[in-house]
Amino acid sequence: MANPVQFISQVRGELGKITWPTRREVVTTTIMVFILASLAAVFFFLVDLLIKTGLSTVINLVGS
Repeated sequence: MANPVQFISQVRGELGKITWPTRREVVTTTIMVFILASLAAVFFFLVDLLIKTGLSTVINLVGS
């Protein structure tokens, strides 16, 4: 098992190697996530509506 002081020192060294995103990058990617999530929601709503309409039509034709 490693020495706790040495471990903390190594952790600090590794943290120094991290390239953190800029504020602009974070804002841009966040906006993109919201846009893509909205597009996915609209797409799945339309697919669900299409399937529901198709099944209702088939059931009405068969049930008549």
